[in-house]
Amino acid sequence: MRSFAPIAPEVLAGRLDRLGFSFPSPIVERLAVYLGLLMKWNAAMNLVGTASWEKTLETLVADSFHLARFLPLTGYPPAPRTFDLGAGAGLPGIPLRMVWHEGSYTLVEARQKRALFMKTALASLDLERTRVFQGRAEAFFMKEEPADLIISRAFMPWREMLAFIADALAPGGRVLFLASTPLPEEPPAPWRLVAQQAYPAGDPERHFWCLARGAS
Repeated sequence: MRSFAPIAPEVLAGRLDRLGFSFPSPIVERLAVYLGLLMKWNAAMNLVGTASWEKTLETLVADSFHLARFLPLTGYPPAPRTFDLGAGAGLPGIPLRMVWHEGSYTLVEARQKRALFMKTALASLDLERTRVFQGRAEAFFMKEEPADLIISRAFMPWREMLAFIADALAPGGRVLFLASTPLPEEPPAPWRLVAQQAYPAGDPERHFWCLARGAS
């Protein structure tokens, strides 16, 4: 793998400030480690479509921090069990766990090399109650208790996703989508929209939707 110069935390902190985020030094230092690893591995295996850490921060990682601000609006249960499906390079999950520490969090990824990258990153970051499952989501669901919160970033079309996770979501649980548009229509019964929010991500903006099953 190519070598890259370490990302200076003070430079990263300045970039975060321009994006509207301010974090304590330990979080910025962890994020610098993660971005450095991501760019190093990306040169060999094309984990993300961005070529620089600055662009990766602006177009991908920032989503995680907007998500941390949105999550309190969703009414998730206390200490939620969270499944992040199709976690890829650990986005949004790994940066999210640097600032949102509720419950347990599992990054589910079928592709071996991507799962290996996430495991390597987590070994360097020491994020509490955060782990990687390498394998298909169907196999993961069979091994685990149902989730309180399921996160999807382009894992599959949203209507298919609702059917796919029906038995993997605990009563009172939520499914949260990161999307490029608002929810296009009313969700099918028995699903209901809990919260929805647009957030800045250049042009165009992006959106979060959170759905729950059954009556409020």
